[in-house]
Parts: sequence; C-alpha cells; structure tokens
Amino acid sequence: MLDELITELDRGLRSMTGVSRMSRPVPLPPVAAGESTAVEMSPAERAHAAGLMRVNHVGEVCAQALYQAQKLATRSPALREAFEHAAREEEDHLAWTARRLEALDSRPSLLNPLWYAGSLALGLAAGRLGDRVSLGFMAETEKQVEHHLDGHLETLPEADLESRAIVEQMRIDEAAHGKAAKDAGGIDLPFPVRALMRAASKVMTRTAYYV
Repeated sequence: MLDELITELDRGLRSMTGVSRMSRPVPLPPVAAGESTAVEMSPAERAHAAGLMRVNHVGEVCAQALYQAQKLATRSPALREAFEHAAREEEDHLAWTARRLEALDSRPSLLNPLWYAGSLALGLAAGRLGDRVSLGFMAETEKQVEHHLDGHLETLPEADLESRAIVEQMRIDEAAHGKAAKDAGGIDLPFPVRALMRAASKVMTRTAYYV
C-alpha cells in the first residue's frame, strides 16, 4: 500500500509540474508526400489555440487526480486496473498538450495545484459512494469532456493541424473510457449532479483559458 501511495504521489507531482511521461507518440496530422503541416497562424489564432490547449491540459491534470483517487478508493483489483489503464492514456494526453503549449510559446495553467486538489477530493468522494457511483462519475466526466472536445474542434484555427490531431485522438480515447465505465456497471448520475458537474467545468474552462 505504501509503494502504491508513493507511486501516486509521484504521478501527482509530475502532473502538477508538467513533467509527464507518454507511452504513445504525439498524434500528427496526415500529410501528403512532400507537404508540410507548418502553416503560419496570426497572433490572435496562436493565442486562441494556446488558450484551448491550456484548458485541455488542465482537464488532463484533473483526470489524473480523479483516476488516482478512484483507484485508491476501490477494493476491486479489476477496477483498479481499469482506472490505471485510463490514467496512463490520460497521462499521454497530459504530455501531448504540454508539448503543444510549448510549441505555441505558451504555458500551462498557473492554477494547476488548485485544479488537481479539487479533482482529487471529488474522486475520493465518488469512490467512497461505491464502485457503481464511481464508475458513473467517470462515465459522466468523460461524456462531458467528449462534448467539450467537440467544441474545441469547431473553434480551433483551421491552420492548427497539430492541435487538431491531438484533440481528435483525445476525443477517441475519452469516448472509449466513458464506454468502458458504463460497461463495467456505472450508473446514470442524477440530473442535479450532472448539472453541477457542468457548471464546475464551465468555471474551470473559462478560467484556465486565460490563467
């Protein structure tokens, strides 16, 4: 148990400080032979793309905290492995978005420790309510993230093919995580809880876009 706590503490510190490992390479846009994806963006487009990718990076910081908490709360070895698998893929997302922010000459959110702590508390609370609630919370979170990524694909600059490739792969992964949680027995959360989650997400995304 102590080894597990140390491992999770290390992952948490890496999430907040931006030192993330990835098991998959950064997704790249498809290009024809001899073509380049380097398309010049205006300063306003770069700033907007950076704001959106900062929001996505914050979402992955939150995902690490949520999955860590839920993994520690469950007594099921199978669910622990499921949460760990999702967390590893989310850590890829964390690394991808961090690299894209650097390429856009921008930075992660200054409030990452706050986002991480709040998500850790939510994950622990969901976990204490039982595995089916915890899985339902995971499924609803991923559903809302998938919707949020759809919005980003609509508003990212057309020229930013690199960010688009990353967001598209993230969306595929999030949908798979949500389906896995439902298939494992996740319940549908009550409407007030879903509405509260959407409201909290809106506050987070609007703040992280700038800070």
